Amino acid sequence: MPAGDNSDDSKAPLLPINESVESSSSSPFSLKSLISLKSFYVVLGPILCAIVCVFVKFDGPVTSRNMLAVLAWVFSWWLTEAVPMPITSMAPLFLFPLFGISSADSVAHSYMDDVITLVLGSFILVLAVERYNIHRRLALNITSRFCGEPVNPPLLLLGICGTTFFLSMWMHNVACAVMMMPVATGILQRLPTGPTQSTHIRDFCRAVILGVTFATPIGGMSTLTGTGVNLILVAMYKGSYPDAEPIGYNTWFFFGFPLALLIFFAFWAILCLLYLSRGSSQALSAYLDKTHLKRELNLLGPMAFAEKMVLAVFGVLVALWMTRSITEDIPGWGTLFNGRAGDGTVSVLVATFLFVIPNKKRKGEKLMDWNECKKLPWNIILLLGAGFAIADGVQSSGLADQLSKTLDFLEEAPYLAIAPAVCLICAIITEFITSNDATATLVLPLLIQMAKTMHVHPLLLMVPGAVGSQFAFILATATPSNIIGFATGHINIPDMVKTGIPLKIAGIVILSLLMPTLGVYVFGLNGGVQ
Repeated sequence: MPAGDNSDDSKAPLLPINESVESSSSSPFSLKSLISLKSFYVVLGPILCAIVCVFVKFDGPVTSRNMLAVLAWVFSWWLTEAVPMPITSMAPLFLFPLFGISSADSVAHSYMDDVITLVLGSFILVLAVERYNIHRRLALNITSRFCGEPVNPPLLLLGICGTTFFLSMWMHNVACAVMMMPVATGILQRLPTGPTQSTHIRDFCRAVILGVTFATPIGGMSTLTGTGVNLILVAMYKGSYPDAEPIGYNTWFFFGFPLALLIFFAFWAILCLLYLSRGSSQALSAYLDKTHLKRELNLLGPMAFAEKMVLAVFGVLVALWMTRSITEDIPGWGTLFNGRAGDGTVSVLVATFLFVIPNKKRKGEKLMDWNECKKLPWNIILLLGAGFAIADGVQSSGLADQLSKTLDFLEEAPYLAIAPAVCLICAIITEFITSNDATATLVLPLLIQMAKTMHVHPLLLMVPGAVGSQFAFILATATPSNIIGFATGHINIPDMVKTGIPLKIAGIVILSLLMPTLGVYVFGLNGGVQ
């Protein structure tokens, strides 16, 4: 490859649309063809829905029971992949009106939420990064520094996850996932695919994608501005207890960073145990030789104008994401628009500049062509829309109120059992509400009231609840960053479940140990444990 040659890459995109067409069978129809495991999975959804409608009774409105029935239907199809994912993602459009949960028009609005436009604009930037091989340049830099000689898969995985963790401390989780996922896939493009791919290489690919996907929310826990949940916690605490000492940036960092760091290393250990076996180093050594990587990096030559402009646009977008709303005392540029302009508005606006800025290397062309948008993962955007529709349905149907009642038993429990219990319950609820912020907004007011009843400091309950709402490590629809990782095609839902469950347990254990010790000291809760 000549130096400085940054022509369009014909490789498969980061977020491919599944265009495979199954060949039609010429065999005649028979009853036996209907009796299969996949056919059972198809009818399993409606069966579970009917069981919930018949046998489950709630004190609240009937729509709360109906919503639980719809959840059983939709999630059974998602978990078993009985029907194509995009078809399942559109199920709320007809199931919600059918069960009286909400109108078709209301459900349709959920499929064009501000976060969806945020992801849409981000995906356009990802396509630009791929078009000019920027992800390959970044991937070669990271790989050459961390791969070791000979190849050390755990060290390389630590380098990729550690970079993601650090970036997520300072920027939006979605932005971090969007930035790092092309880097991760750029590393994996060096490895064989298809039938020639060995088990060791396939597992390493899964570990890398899962590493970027889950290191993103873990890093966001470290700082006050790393995720919206931390800011919601601070705002609710200040609003409910205006005379108390507010939680400052440094105060949270002294607790959040050690917490996130311990969870991060536990996560890295889980990935190494599940996906990196003894033969991984030998399997990867043929494709990730350090000398060869440095030679390829030199062959790329200096960055071309198009690469610099794409990175500049990406940098502007990240800066706008980080400064739209900083803190209550330091308002961001969002106040100029009275809060009407969200992150999604900015993402689409900035992404449009890629279709306006000329490409100096090719006269008459822009940095991006509209035909590139055919590669956008519309199936994943439908999946995200379904997640928001479900989140709205859980709240509007009254099911959220029924779920919140499960916290009542904690009023009689000893404190040492409360922190893990609160964290566990919030970690479960957040899997069904696509926004971690929405989970925190739902649960934190309940925990404030419980703290008053139990006569304990509210932060002893609020911090575990806020942190637990960020443990969305199982379902693809739990957070937008999960969807970005799922969209690469390297991982599936069983992979996320297998990794997410032990990670969730490790996070709950670490938080349960730190909150009554380091938390009491950092937040000044002496005597708060009762």
